[in-house]
Amino acid sequence: MTRPSPLAFYGALTGLLEPFAPALLRRRAARGKEDAARLRERLGQASVPRPEGGLVWLHGVSVGEATSLLPLIAALRERRPDLTLLVTSGTTTAAELLARRLPEGAIHQYVPLDTPRAVRRFLDHWRPALAVFVESEIWPNLIQEANDRGVRLALLSARMTEESARGWARFPVAAHEIFSAFDLVMAQDAATEDRLRRLGAEPDSRLNLKLTGDALPVDDLELARLRKAAAGRKVVLAASTHPGEDEIVVEAFRAAVDDPAEALLILAPRHPDRGPDLAQRFAATRRSAGEAPTGPIHVADTLGELGLFFRLADVVVMGGAFLPGIGGHNPLEPARIGRPILTGPHAFNAAEAYADLFAEAAAIEAADAAAMARHVRGLLDHPRIARRMGEAALAYAERQGAALHEALARLEPLLPA
Repeated sequence: MTRPSPLAFYGALTGLLEPFAPALLRRRAARGKEDAARLRERLGQASVPRPEGGLVWLHGVSVGEATSLLPLIAALRERRPDLTLLVTSGTTTAAELLARRLPEGAIHQYVPLDTPRAVRRFLDHWRPALAVFVESEIWPNLIQEANDRGVRLALLSARMTEESARGWARFPVAAHEIFSAFDLVMAQDAATEDRLRRLGAEPDSRLNLKLTGDALPVDDLELARLRKAAAGRKVVLAASTHPGEDEIVVEAFRAAVDDPAEALLILAPRHPDRGPDLAQRFAATRRSAGEAPTGPIHVADTLGELGLFFRLADVVVMGGAFLPGIGGHNPLEPARIGRPILTGPHAFNAAEAYADLFAEAAAIEAADAAAMARHVRGLLDHPRIARRMGEAALAYAERQGAALHEALARLEPLLPA
């Protein structure tokens, strides 16, 4: 296949930069951004042998995308136990989550850098029959090389902003070459569908993997222990918060609660390494330090335990939407557990899901700390309303499972025999 000049230029440029990749990775590892023990994987050098037989490769770059893949991985494992499932991610937090939650027999590796030699090493070793990318992971070298080798390609739960679409549109021939390489494209929403079609893709039916799947797992004994520590207090959980949002939530919580001894606020930052700073700033107890939630504020700075804290909560505030530019986080996680949901005005990453939840009185938008305080107080003071909101959220979440079955049917023809 002859590469259009922009792709050839990209390939040549990344090839020239490739000798500097090891030093860059070591610097990132020193800052905790890479796994120092597994840097070779980022250079395309596998750390485990490839099993015999057919292999399907699935990629989700970070925690949200990797989590959204889990229901699909479980369904593929059940339907086709003969296949090896290779799952890649790009962040250390996603790797830690996948290490705990991948089914037996699935293999995790870090995705290679999008440089020519790293990509070739990776594909030479793993030889996938099908590659499944999630959301917005578009790496030209990786996609071109896989396509050249006859690997079937799927882009599921695709999401593309207008800004990204304009960037790709500056190189229309290259964009068409990349996006037309996909055998299957399933977009999250109509806007993404239209943008991808303009770039050369042929979108099929809709799919948002973050709306499918089961409730997050929980350790029942630990849940009982935490409920005992909560000592009958009403619990507000602020999940997946970002810098600048914790102050908004704490201000709202303090305004909503007359007696701090009767309520508990749990801050679960999107990045747990912020835990020590949050605990110091708000004089809070901290989960990763082994401290019980004895005071009015507790920081849940661990990975893989949101299922525990969603179940402990009476009200869930979903972070990422109270400041512009982040886009919000998946409301289906608390919805699957039947909890009332508050979010901010900037949840554009899950706009359609929130619109549905608002329409079904399963979620509320709070524009600022004052509005959040009003809604938190109302839900804590009126548990029957909170319970009805949670039931509506659960009913909505249960209806989303049908989309996963449709995605499996679309993938079936692309799987190895």
